[in-house]
Amino acid sequence: MLSGILTALLRADFTVQLRNGRALALALLPPLVLLYAQFAGKRGVQLGDPLFRVATSITFGIASIAILGYTATVARDREKGVFQRLRVSPAPTWTIMVSRLAVQLVSMLVMTVVVLLAAAAVEKVSLDPAAYLLTLLTVIFSSAVFLGVGQALVGLIKSTDTINAVGRLVYLPLFGLGLFAHSEIFGTTFETISRWSPAGAVSTLLGGAMHPAAWNAETWEALLASVLYSAVFAGVGIRWFQWSTR
Repeated sequence: MLSGILTALLRADFTVQLRNGRALALALLPPLVLLYAQFAGKRGVQLGDPLFRVATSITFGIASIAILGYTATVARDREKGVFQRLRVSPAPTWTIMVSRLAVQLVSMLVMTVVVLLAAAAVEKVSLDPAAYLLTLLTVIFSSAVFLGVGQALVGLIKSTDTINAVGRLVYLPLFGLGLFAHSEIFGTTFETISRWSPAGAVSTLLGGAMHPAAWNAETWEALLASVLYSAVFAGVGIRWFQWSTR
Protein backbone atom coordinates (compact mmCIF):
# COMPACT_ATOMS: atom_id res chain seq x y z
CA MET A 1 0.00 0.00 0.00
CA LEU A 2 2.66 2.49 1.08
CA SER A 3 4.99 1.60 -1.78
CA GLY A 4 2.12 2.01 -4.24
CA ILE A 5 1.35 5.48 -2.88
CA LEU A 6 4.97 6.57 -3.09
CA THR A 7 5.29 5.16 -6.62
CA ALA A 8 2.19 7.06 -7.73
CA LEU A 9 3.51 10.31 -6.22
CA LEU A 10 6.91 9.84 -7.86
CA ARG A 11 5.33 9.12 -11.22
CA ALA A 12 3.17 12.24 -10.99
CA ASP A 13 6.01 14.49 -9.82
CA PHE A 14 8.43 13.23 -12.48
CA THR A 15 5.78 13.77 -15.17
CA VAL A 16 5.25 17.36 -14.04
CA GLN A 17 9.02 17.96 -13.94
CA LEU A 18 9.58 16.60 -17.44
CA ARG A 19 6.79 18.74 -18.84
CA ASN A 20 8.18 21.87 -17.20
CA GLY A 21 10.51 23.31 -19.81
CA ARG A 22 11.55 26.16 -17.52
CA ALA A 23 12.65 23.72 -14.82
CA LEU A 24 14.69 21.70 -17.33
CA ALA A 25 16.37 24.83 -18.67
CA LEU A 26 17.09 26.02 -15.13
CA ALA A 27 18.69 22.68 -14.35
CA LEU A 28 21.03 22.48 -17.35
CA LEU A 29 21.78 25.91 -18.82
CA PRO A 30 23.25 27.88 -15.85
CA PRO A 31 25.98 25.35 -14.94
CA LEU A 32 26.94 24.84 -18.60
CA VAL A 33 27.17 28.60 -19.16
CA LEU A 34 29.31 29.02 -16.04
CA LEU A 35 31.52 26.09 -17.08
CA TYR A 36 32.20 27.74 -20.41
CA ALA A 37 32.77 31.16 -18.83
CA GLN A 38 35.29 29.85 -16.31
CA PHE A 39 37.40 28.14 -18.95
CA ALA A 40 36.98 30.74 -21.70
CA GLY A 41 37.92 33.75 -19.59
CA LYS A 42 41.57 34.80 -19.48
CA ARG A 43 41.46 35.09 -15.70
CA GLY A 44 39.72 31.76 -15.21
CA VAL A 45 42.88 30.20 -13.77
CA GLN A 46 42.58 32.57 -10.79
CA LEU A 47 39.37 30.79 -9.74
CA GLY A 48 41.21 27.55 -9.02
CA ASP A 49 42.39 24.44 -10.81
CA PRO A 50 40.26 22.90 -13.60
CA LEU A 51 38.63 20.32 -11.33
CA PHE A 52 37.55 22.99 -8.86
CA ARG A 53 36.06 25.05 -11.69
CA VAL A 54 34.04 22.04 -12.80
CA ALA A 55 32.98 21.51 -9.17
CA THR A 56 31.93 25.16 -8.98
CA SER A 57 29.76 24.76 -12.09
CA ILE A 58 28.04 21.72 -10.57
CA THR A 59 27.53 23.64 -7.32
CA PHE A 60 25.94 26.44 -9.33
CA GLY A 61 23.57 23.97 -10.97
CA ILE A 62 22.59 22.39 -7.64
CA ALA A 63 21.93 25.80 -6.11
CA SER A 64 19.83 26.87 -9.12
CA ILE A 65 17.65 23.78 -8.96
CA ALA A 66 17.16 23.91 -5.19
CA ILE A 67 16.89 27.60 -4.37
CA LEU A 68 15.18 28.86 -7.52
CA GLY A 69 13.37 25.80 -8.91
CA TYR A 70 12.34 23.79 -5.85
CA THR A 71 11.19 26.77 -3.79
CA ALA A 72 9.12 28.18 -6.65
CA THR A 73 7.42 24.83 -7.28
CA VAL A 74 6.58 24.18 -3.63
CA ALA A 75 5.36 27.74 -3.05
CA ARG A 76 3.18 27.66 -6.17
CA ASP A 77 1.62 24.30 -5.33
CA ARG A 78 0.96 25.39 -1.76
CA GLU A 79 -0.72 28.57 -2.96
CA LYS A 80 -2.88 26.59 -5.39
CA GLY A 81 -3.96 24.20 -2.66
CA VAL A 82 -2.20 21.15 -4.10
CA PHE A 83 -0.68 20.21 -0.76
CA GLN A 84 -3.99 20.60 1.02
CA ARG A 85 -5.63 18.17 -1.39
CA LEU A 86 -2.75 15.71 -1.05
CA ARG A 87 -2.96 15.83 2.74
CA VAL A 88 -6.55 14.55 2.73
CA SER A 89 -5.51 11.65 0.49
CA PRO A 90 -4.26 8.33 1.92
CA ALA A 91 -0.66 9.45 1.32
CA PRO A 92 1.33 10.12 4.53
CA THR A 93 2.73 13.65 4.61
CA TRP A 94 6.33 12.44 4.59
CA THR A 95 5.80 10.60 1.28
CA ILE A 96 4.62 13.84 -0.33
CA MET A 97 7.84 15.65 0.53
CA VAL A 98 10.08 12.63 -0.14
CA SER A 99 8.65 12.40 -3.64
CA ARG A 100 9.29 16.10 -4.29
CA LEU A 101 12.84 15.92 -2.97
CA ALA A 102 13.59 12.73 -4.91
CA VAL A 103 12.64 14.44 -8.17
CA GLN A 104 14.99 17.34 -7.38
CA LEU A 105 17.80 14.95 -6.48
CA VAL A 106 17.45 13.07 -9.77
CA SER A 107 17.49 16.41 -11.63
CA MET A 108 20.73 17.31 -9.86
CA LEU A 109 22.33 13.97 -10.69
CA VAL A 110 21.35 14.32 -14.36
CA MET A 111 22.71 17.87 -14.40
CA THR A 112 25.98 16.63 -12.86
CA VAL A 113 26.38 13.95 -15.53
CA VAL A 114 25.76 16.52 -18.29
CA VAL A 115 28.32 18.95 -16.83
CA LEU A 116 30.92 16.20 -16.41
CA LEU A 117 30.39 15.05 -19.98
CA ALA A 118 30.66 18.64 -21.26
CA ALA A 119 33.85 19.18 -19.22
CA ALA A 120 35.39 16.04 -20.71
CA ALA A 121 34.27 16.71 -24.29
CA VAL A 122 34.85 20.46 -24.52
CA GLU A 123 37.38 21.35 -21.84
CA LYS A 124 39.28 18.02 -21.83
CA VAL A 125 38.80 17.63 -18.07
CA SER A 126 38.10 13.96 -17.41
CA LEU A 127 38.05 11.82 -14.25
CA ASP A 128 38.87 8.26 -13.30
CA PRO A 129 35.85 5.88 -13.19
CA ALA A 130 36.05 5.77 -9.38
CA ALA A 131 36.11 9.58 -9.26
CA TYR A 132 32.94 9.78 -11.36
CA LEU A 133 31.13 7.47 -8.94
CA LEU A 134 32.42 9.33 -5.88
CA THR A 135 31.36 12.64 -7.41
CA LEU A 136 27.81 11.42 -7.94
CA LEU A 137 27.75 10.16 -4.35
CA THR A 138 28.89 13.51 -2.96
CA VAL A 139 26.25 15.27 -5.04
CA ILE A 140 23.70 13.65 -2.72
CA PHE A 141 25.32 15.31 0.31
CA SER A 142 25.75 18.54 -1.63
CA SER A 143 22.13 18.63 -2.76
CA ALA A 144 21.00 18.27 0.86
CA VAL A 145 22.66 21.60 1.68
CA PHE A 146 20.82 23.64 -0.93
CA LEU A 147 17.55 21.74 -0.67
CA GLY A 148 17.78 22.52 3.05
CA VAL A 149 18.16 26.21 2.22
CA GLY A 150 15.19 25.98 -0.14
CA GLN A 151 13.10 24.17 2.46
CA ALA A 152 13.96 26.84 5.03
CA LEU A 153 12.79 29.56 2.65
CA VAL A 154 9.43 27.91 1.94
CA GLY A 155 9.08 27.15 5.64
CA LEU A 156 9.60 30.73 6.75
CA ILE A 157 7.87 32.54 3.88
CA LYS A 158 4.33 31.88 2.63
CA SER A 159 3.95 34.21 -0.34
CA THR A 160 5.06 32.82 -3.70
CA ASP A 161 6.14 36.23 -4.98
CA THR A 162 8.12 36.93 -1.82
CA ILE A 163 9.82 33.54 -1.96
CA ASN A 164 10.85 34.13 -5.58
CA ALA A 165 12.29 37.55 -4.69
CA VAL A 166 14.05 36.41 -1.51
CA GLY A 167 15.33 33.29 -3.27
CA ARG A 168 17.13 35.42 -5.84
CA LEU A 169 18.55 37.69 -3.14
CA VAL A 170 19.83 34.70 -1.17
CA TYR A 171 21.02 32.78 -4.21
CA LEU A 172 23.40 35.34 -5.69
CA PRO A 173 25.58 36.07 -2.63
CA LEU A 174 25.37 32.45 -1.46
CA PHE A 175 26.81 31.15 -4.68
CA GLY A 176 29.06 34.17 -5.14
CA LEU A 177 30.93 33.22 -1.98
CA GLY A 178 31.43 29.67 -3.23
CA LEU A 179 32.86 30.93 -6.52
CA PHE A 180 35.87 32.43 -4.73
CA ALA A 181 36.36 29.63 -2.20
CA HIS A 182 39.78 28.75 -3.64
CA SER A 183 40.82 32.13 -4.94
CA GLU A 184 42.76 34.95 -3.24
CA ILE A 185 41.58 37.62 -5.67
CA PHE A 186 39.92 39.50 -2.78
CA GLY A 187 42.39 38.50 -0.10
CA THR A 188 42.86 35.57 2.26
CA THR A 189 40.16 36.64 4.74
CA PHE A 190 37.50 36.69 2.03
CA GLU A 191 38.77 33.37 0.73
CA THR A 192 38.44 31.77 4.17
CA ILE A 193 34.88 33.06 4.59
CA SER A 194 34.02 31.88 1.09
CA ARG A 195 35.57 28.46 1.62
CA TRP A 196 33.42 27.73 4.68
CA SER A 197 30.20 29.16 3.31
CA PRO A 198 27.60 26.55 2.23
CA ALA A 199 28.55 26.86 -1.45
CA GLY A 200 32.25 26.89 -0.63
CA ALA A 201 31.99 23.72 1.46
CA VAL A 202 30.07 22.00 -1.35
CA SER A 203 32.61 23.08 -3.98
CA THR A 204 35.49 21.82 -1.82
CA LEU A 205 33.70 18.52 -1.25
CA LEU A 206 32.98 18.01 -4.94
CA GLY A 207 36.52 19.01 -5.87
CA GLY A 208 37.88 16.38 -3.49
CA ALA A 209 35.55 13.75 -4.91
CA MET A 210 36.79 14.45 -8.42
CA HIS A 211 40.37 13.75 -7.33
CA PRO A 212 40.14 11.00 -4.67
CA ALA A 213 43.93 10.82 -4.31
CA ALA A 214 43.91 14.41 -3.04
CA TRP A 215 41.07 13.80 -0.55
CA ASN A 216 42.42 15.26 2.69
CA ALA A 217 41.43 16.67 6.07
CA GLU A 218 39.96 19.78 4.46
CA THR A 219 37.67 17.61 2.33
CA TRP A 220 36.45 15.75 5.41
CA GLU A 221 35.84 19.09 7.12
CA ALA A 222 33.86 20.25 4.08
CA LEU A 223 31.77 17.06 4.31
CA LEU A 224 31.10 17.70 8.00
CA ALA A 225 30.22 21.33 7.29
CA SER A 226 27.82 20.21 4.53
CA VAL A 227 26.09 17.78 6.91
CA LEU A 228 25.76 20.47 9.59
CA TYR A 229 24.42 23.05 7.13
CA SER A 230 21.91 20.49 5.85
CA ALA A 231 20.69 19.65 9.35
CA VAL A 232 20.28 23.28 10.39
CA PHE A 233 18.50 24.48 7.25
CA ALA A 234 16.30 21.39 6.94
CA GLY A 235 15.42 21.62 10.63
CA VAL A 236 14.25 25.21 10.19
CA GLY A 237 12.31 24.33 7.03
CA ILE A 238 10.55 21.33 8.57
CA ARG A 239 9.81 23.07 11.87
CA TRP A 240 8.07 26.06 10.33
CA PHE A 241 6.70 24.60 7.11
CA GLN A 242 2.98 25.12 6.57
CA TRP A 243 0.89 23.12 4.13
CA SER A 244 -1.34 26.04 3.17
CA THR A 245 -1.07 29.82 2.98
CA ARG A 246 -3.80 30.28 5.59
